Amino acid sequence: MAKVRLTAPKVEGFTCPPGKDQAFLWDTDTPGLGLRATAGGARSFIFQSRFMGKALRITIGAADVWPLSNRMDRVGAGGKVVQAGAREEARRLQSIIDAGRDPRMVRAEVQAADHATRADGRRQAVTVGEAGRSTADRKAHWGARHYADHEALTHAGGSKKKRGEGPTIAGPLAELMPLKLSDLDSERLELWAAKQAATRPARARPGLRLVKAFLGWCATQKDYREAAKTDAAKSKRIREKLGDAERRNVVLQKEQLPAWFSAVQALPNSVIAAYLQFMLLNGPRPNEPLALKWEDLNFQWRTISIRDKVEGDRTIPMTPYTAHLLAALPRRNEWVFSSPKSASGKLVEHGDAHDSACKAAGLPVVTLQGLRRSFATLSEWVETPAGIAAQIQGHAPQGIREQNYVRRPVDLLRVWHDKIEAWMLEQAGIKFTPQAHRLQLISASQGASLD
Repeated sequence: MAKVRLTAPKVEGFTCPPGKDQAFLWDTDTPGLGLRATAGGARSFIFQSRFMGKALRITIGAADVWPLSNRMDRVGAGGKVVQAGAREEARRLQSIIDAGRDPRMVRAEVQAADHATRADGRRQAVTVGEAGRSTADRKAHWGARHYADHEALTHAGGSKKKRGEGPTIAGPLAELMPLKLSDLDSERLELWAAKQAATRPARARPGLRLVKAFLGWCATQKDYREAAKTDAAKSKRIREKLGDAERRNVVLQKEQLPAWFSAVQALPNSVIAAYLQFMLLNGPRPNEPLALKWEDLNFQWRTISIRDKVEGDRTIPMTPYTAHLLAALPRRNEWVFSSPKSASGKLVEHGDAHDSACKAAGLPVVTLQGLRRSFATLSEWVETPAGIAAQIQGHAPQGIREQNYVRRPVDLLRVWHDKIEAWMLEQAGIKFTPQAHRLQLISASQGASLD
């Protein structure tokens, strides 16, 4: 093996002789330090020694990157840094062997520690918004309404409104999105809650529930569990600042039904009028009728298939007056409650129209959810079994008997649902004879099949 005292010119001029794959030049000043040149022209410093009786060779680095010995390099505004040299690195590796350790294992440990430090730094630097976008893999398990609420609560605002003038307002959680996930603690959430409580506590309360669920999700993710403070949203002080939700107990009473039906039927938009009557007569969640398609209606067997968040879908009876309302709706597209002005082609919730109708009738304002409560309350006037009304409305079965033993067919639901509707119409003073409309409904269903 060729041994010389390595110098910068010798390192620069060393090449692999023709006909060979590689050649070595060993330093006489530093035991184990060598220079390797390949047929491709690459030159690198190497270290060779023995560990536990076996030969060991480690590549230090490229000769055009590593200096032969330590040198001072200028960096930044006049600062200086020591750049490690190949001689000093070879001596360091030999000292590790002398201490009884394998320098390859030491290098692997250093690299692993460095990787862990960098990864921890990235985790500590991730923002709430960046981690939140990672929940997109849960979208397939969310309902459309839940996803829309998620978007609205975190929306940054400032975009043009789809309806009305001016820009959109930022959602309650928008100000938390730029924060580092590691900085989202109970103190920061208390400040957020105090700010939101002054302007929109009702909107912030579901936002807090979303943050709590989000932090729980972070606890299951290896990339976020160390940075997230999973108990940050559980502080009692945060809940106290936002207050308790006001329980809405306003429902329609039976003596208010004549005024309510009269005001709703007088609305200029017949689709909205039908939607509101459908809400009262069937008690669904406000968004469920809006997702109805004509293919979900069976006029022949008088059934309606509704997509819900509990069972996925449920089938309820199509009561006579409801069938009359639905058959009279325009068939513009696939949606039962359609709208030519909506981008989706279907009606959006029209709570404002209902508020106007209630005020015109001199009634207290009842929310769309209040119509759902009204159905549950008014159904008791005909002594409807609680389980019947709950199944029609899509509530989860309550109690062991309901959950495991009772399986009501739609015909049994129809017996009671027809009674509920007939009683409501009687109280409202609406004269409706189901048989007089039977032929009309069958014709409508045949026409729908032809379409």
